[in-house]
Amino acid sequence: MIRHFYISDDLNDLEHVEEELKMAGLTAPQIHVLSSKSAEVASHHHLHEVESILRQDIVHGTEIGALVGLAGGVLVLAIAWFTQWHETVTWVPFVFLSIIVLGFCTWEGGLFGLRRPNVHFKRFQEILSQGKHVFFVDIDQEQKSILEQVISAHPRLELAGTGPATPGFLVHTQEQWNKFIHWAP
Repeated sequence: MIRHFYISDDLNDLEHVEEELKMAGLTAPQIHVLSSKSAEVASHHHLHEVESILRQDIVHGTEIGALVGLAGGVLVLAIAWFTQWHETVTWVPFVFLSIIVLGFCTWEGGLFGLRRPNVHFKRFQEILSQGKHVFFVDIDQEQKSILEQVISAHPRLELAGTGPATPGFLVHTQEQWNKFIHWAP
């Protein structure tokens, strides 16, 4: 999947674009609006907005923290190996310490990410501060013609590039979850 970004200053137009994309076969988990006016996006225009937790860089920060923690855990085990401490005390405390280092660094990485904007949305901070909105759509290659057809009918949308999208299996999982929620009592 690939993500297509568009910029607009008209939420009404974005609402029409989203409706047209859904009628053409795209689903809500594929379509998002990033805006500094979150309440207006969700309540007045019924657009699928980016969840607040995804506006921060938690996932990326957690990944970096996990890599640092992995390196720290390996360092703990290497020190135990080269100093031969494992022969006097066994490997158990060193393995537990390396697991604790991994967990702590992963947790700290997530906390650092909580304080930063998402790396994928960082380039839009200036646009959002101007009161504009970022509309993005995650599509498969076979859905590209649908997107182009709908977007061509809305000349006020400004193409802002492409980027990595949510993996297809996660989009499919969200679709199935939404179907289940509407079906379940």
